[in-house]
Order: sequence, then structure tokens, then C-alpha cells
Amino acid sequence: MSATEFVSLAPPVRSRARSAVAARVSAVPWTAWLAFAGVVIFRIGSIVDVAWHKSVGRDAFWTPGHTTMGVGGLLFGLAGLFEIVMATRASGRREGSARVMGLYGPVGAFLLVWANFAMLSSSPFDDWWHKTYGLDLNFVTPPHLLLMLGWFAGQAGTLFWLASLINRAPQESRTPLVWMFVIAAAIHMMFLPTLNMTGRSSLHTAGCYFAIALAIPASLIATGRASRHKWGCTMVGGAYMAIIMASIWVLPLFPAQPKIGPVYQQVTHLIPPQFPLLFIVPGLVADLLLQRLGSRSSWMKALIIGPAVILGFLAVQWPFASFLMSPSSRNWIFGTHYLPYYEPALNPWKFKVLEKTTAAFAMTMAGALMLSVLTTRLGLAWGDWMRRLQR
Repeated sequence: MSATEFVSLAPPVRSRARSAVAARVSAVPWTAWLAFAGVVIFRIGSIVDVAWHKSVGRDAFWTPGHTTMGVGGLLFGLAGLFEIVMATRASGRREGSARVMGLYGPVGAFLLVWANFAMLSSSPFDDWWHKTYGLDLNFVTPPHLLLMLGWFAGQAGTLFWLASLINRAPQESRTPLVWMFVIAAAIHMMFLPTLNMTGRSSLHTAGCYFAIALAIPASLIATGRASRHKWGCTMVGGAYMAIIMASIWVLPLFPAQPKIGPVYQQVTHLIPPQFPLLFIVPGLVADLLLQRLGSRSSWMKALIIGPAVILGFLAVQWPFASFLMSPSSRNWIFGTHYLPYYEPALNPWKFKVLEKTTAAFAMTMAGALMLSVLTTRLGLAWGDWMRRLQR
């Protein structure tokens, strides 16, 4: 064999380098797993914390929910910090890294560190606030706003980090990353519909669907597209529902009773969240239309998908809301009989009336449909940006 023939059998240096990079990306970094675990644990803690407030009240600072949230926040903060330290010290790990103040790491990792700092700062701030001003009369206080801002940044950082890994990973090795991204996106969606307008008693008001149009299309479509899965929006909506349904079935297994008053409802166990909104349906509508409108402009897609998502959601949620108000739903599956101890002794299974006239209802719904076009367009742009994210 000649020297020329021998050399021709050896893989080119660039090919070997690309193979080495692809091998590193195809394996999910342990720091990304740690960030994902932190987000999941924090969400579990927040669900337990809300249930604790509904069942026991704020009896101490170190409640199970607060402690679990602290652990989750610490984990994803450490994940970001470790990744930045390793990328800064080892040049071979800087593939897909951004440079910030002389440090290297994924954009999401920097966000996670900042989010952890903000959330940990909110804890002593919240404790001081309660000692100075007493128990919260409402949820919106400066410490809670700082916590929510940090939590939002933590979720965004995790999504950005996972999206960059998906974009750089070979097609055949994306499955674990896609599922991690979908679950993190579902957790992110749970943060959005916390407005009072989306409670069970508001599901027959146009204001509820206006609030949905404001928050959901952008998040659902952006994360669904960024997952790079054909049914990404459907998967995100389904995962959101699965997490809340699991909470409804598990939390009542733990005993609890009120420790502060006034007590209007007899409570003997942790009170779970309300049955989830049926977001799997607008997710399915969005996926079907995105596949059909693949070559159309983004504004044309938004013009069609936005109203279709809201109308599809309205078509299933409106009659299902009537079922949730009926005695047939007051069981362990749907959990509508679980009421917080502070719920007044009125009829909790009665719809609110926000729009006094049919014209007011129609005008608000028309506003929701127009708003959905803008938020869908935002979701498409956000999703396309995450699909291009490499660091």
C-alpha cells in the first residue's frame, strides 16, 4: 500500500473535530440535567406551597413548599455556575458558549445564576416583609415580585439552554433533550395562567379568553416550535395538563388543617390546584395549522392560527367548564369539591358575570381574537429565535 493510499484512508482532521463536537452535544451535559432537575423540583415546591397556603396558612417561613423551592432554585443556580466555571477554565468546552465579562457559558446558564441570586434574595426579603407589615393581604408584594421575576428568568434560562443543545445535537440523539424541553415548557406555561381571570368561575366570561389570548399563544407556539417536534405544541399542552392532574390526585393524600383563621371550609388534607385548562386542544390546533401552512408568511400564519387557537379552546373549555360546575365533577378525578379553608361559605360552583351585556361580551371576545394574532406572531418569532440559538 502506498503512502498516498494510507493517508486517504485516515479521516480528515476537520471531520474528526466535527465528530468529536457532535459526540459531546449528543450526550446531555450533567449540568443541563441538574438545571432541569432544579426547575422540576422548584415547580413541585411551588405547587406544595400554594396547597399549603390553601390548607394550613402561612404558619412559618420554612414550610415544606418553601424548602423545596429553595432546593430547586439552588440546584439550577449551581448548574449554571458549574457550567460557566467549566467553560471558562476549559477552552474545549466553549462550543456553544457566550462571553460575558470575560466568562464563558451558555446564555441560559448566565440567566440561571442571576435567577438564583434574585430568588434567594427574595426569601429573607419576604421574611422581613412579614415581620414588618404582617401577613400578606394579597400575593403581589415586592418580595413576591422579586421571586416571580427570578423564577421566570430561571425557566427562560433553562429553556434557552436546552434549545441550544437541541439545535446542536444530531437528529437521532435529540429525544431526551426534546422531552426535557417539553416538560420545562409545560412548567413555564403553569406560570402564565395565574391571573385571576382564568379561575374556574371565570370560564364563562370573555375576559377569561382575553387573558388566555394575552398569555398562551406566544408561549405555546414558541416552545412547541423550539422543541423541533412535529407535535411540539400538543406535547407541551398535554404535559401541562398531566402535571396539574397528578397534583390533584396526589396532594389530598397528605393530611393538613388550618392554623390561622377565619376558617370557612373544613379542611383535613392539602388542597390541590383546580383542574387544568384544556390546553392540549389549542396545542393540537396550532400543530395541525403549522404543518399545513408551512410555506406561508409568519403574519399569514398568525392571522389564521391565533383566532383558531382561541376559538378551538373556547369550543371545548366552555362546555367542560359547565361540567366542572356540576355535582358530577366533585370527585377525586376532577377535584372540584376541594375548597380552600378561606373560601367563604357561598356557592363556589357559580360562574362570575363580568360582561353585563351581550354586546360587551362580543366586543371583549373580538378583542381576544385580534390580540391572539399579535401574540401568535410573537410566539412564531420567539420560537424561530430559539430554533436558531446555538449558545
